[in-house]
Amino acid sequence: MSKKKNKAPRGTLRRVLSYLRGYRVFLFLSLLLSLATVLLTLWLPVLIGDAIDLILGPERVDFTGIRDIFLKASVIIGATALFQWLMNVSNNKMTFGIVRNIRNDAFRHLQKVPFSYLDKKKTGDIVSRVIADVDQFSDGLLLGFTQLFSGVVTIVGTLCFMLAIHPGITLVVVLVTPVSLFVAAFIARRTYRMFQRQSEIRGKQTALMEEAIGSHKTVAAFSREGAMLTRFEELNEQLRDASLKATFFSSITNPSTRFVNSLVYTGVALFGALTVIRTGGTALTVGELSCFLSYANQYTKPFNEISGVVTELQNALACAARIFEVLDAPVESPDAPDAIVAERPRGRVELCDVSFSYDPDHPLIQHLNLTVEPGQHVAIVGPTGCGKTTVINLLMRFYDVGEGSIRVDGTDIRQMTRKSLRESLGMVLQDTWLRAGTIRDNIAFGKPDATDEEIVAAARAAHAHSFIKRLPEGYETVIGEDGGSLSQGQKQLLCISRLMLSPPPLLILDEATSSIDTRTEIRIQKAFATLMKGRTSFVVAHRLSTIKESDLILVMKDGNVIEQGDHETLLQQNGFYATLYQSQFAK
Repeated sequence: MSKKKNKAPRGTLRRVLSYLRGYRVFLFLSLLLSLATVLLTLWLPVLIGDAIDLILGPERVDFTGIRDIFLKASVIIGATALFQWLMNVSNNKMTFGIVRNIRNDAFRHLQKVPFSYLDKKKTGDIVSRVIADVDQFSDGLLLGFTQLFSGVVTIVGTLCFMLAIHPGITLVVVLVTPVSLFVAAFIARRTYRMFQRQSEIRGKQTALMEEAIGSHKTVAAFSREGAMLTRFEELNEQLRDASLKATFFSSITNPSTRFVNSLVYTGVALFGALTVIRTGGTALTVGELSCFLSYANQYTKPFNEISGVVTELQNALACAARIFEVLDAPVESPDAPDAIVAERPRGRVELCDVSFSYDPDHPLIQHLNLTVEPGQHVAIVGPTGCGKTTVINLLMRFYDVGEGSIRVDGTDIRQMTRKSLRESLGMVLQDTWLRAGTIRDNIAFGKPDATDEEIVAAARAAHAHSFIKRLPEGYETVIGEDGGSLSQGQKQLLCISRLMLSPPPLLILDEATSSIDTRTEIRIQKAFATLMKGRTSFVVAHRLSTIKESDLILVMKDGNVIEQGDHETLLQQNGFYATLYQSQFAK
């Protein structure tokens, strides 16, 4: 188990580095600028040491030499500032480019995952991974690019300069260095799991917030605000504990390495001073000792920065691992290589020995056979959970059949491209979906190039025009996410208007009028009758009054069609359908 945990960060890091391929130029430029910045920074102590050696005593100061050194130092400081700025620009380009690509890849991948994956995941957790975790990842990545490169180059560069000045003192520095590295690595291994736990709890908290806000009316109606608050406080407490542990252990790194680095500085100062006194300045001058102390300080400083970077990278890698879990989610099976593009099918639909189950241990639809001729109107009725909506999901290829086949005009829908199949099927669901934007934008969602006349005509046909005109800005009224303050019925009318704008050859109405009052429902039924004329239609309904004119009524129970026929025939059979109908209209 521990081996797997240790391998996880390395595997995640390799995947992060793979995103650098498109930014090789910026990476090379950042490394080059980092090298130039460090070399110039390391040159400065040499000049200061030379200036100190030009101060020999009272009235023995070489002001001309010091002035020349001062001019050189000014140029070096200016060039260093410019190179650092350019390096930060390159690092920003890399970091936010990589973050943009990861977010795009994640969102693009989510468009391809099967509905079974989304049905099992909490929406808030997925949102947290793509938004919050990527933000955390970008912070750690930027810090890594900004400080890690320059830190490593500074360490190597100072070692080279110190070796050139005095190899013996440099040996003291090198011998103490592994202690600092050991301390940083020891703490980093433990903080990764803590930051991973922190990200997981943050995802749960985001999911709970989205659930509470999205269903606030339901929560208030059942007076469950207290329970939701209690659950949020529990998660908040867990997040506090996880964050405190992660922050506490990560904060130990810096003071621990600083303590080791102070030992290095003390050792250099003591050993160097003794060398100057013993040799009388022949082996090491005061200026060189000053330069060496500056290098010792510069040498140890990156270890403090790198230890902080390593901690942030642990957090970044923990977040990246959660993002890559989304990218690793299985995708829908691709369209068949020889898949055809369905072009306005006539509408003959056949279900041939279809079996399907969401859970292999709980069979749902078994050996379902059905033939629907072009232009027929088919109604599907039955108790909740009998498989009505599942049939619709299979027709739309939201799920593929387990056994058997579904054919449109004689072609197995698995041999059609999903895009062309779904463009041939118009769908209005019981659960409405509207996006933030104007009324006009929502109606034209499926046909963005629709003219104003077409949009108004579609709204009139759906009997939505009258209430739209009563809105403050009419068709330009901006509504919030999921319809904002519109009633459920008004939102449903907008969804129906969207379908009226570009009616496809086949229609699916899944409880499409369930949220509309009886008077409006009658008008909508007339509009649907016009819309469905000559088109194969599937209507899922609980209100049996809305399907009396259907050509064929399928009565489902426990995933099987137990009765089928038109309204009058089924009433005469005095079976399950007759019982359902009479229960709705009994006095």
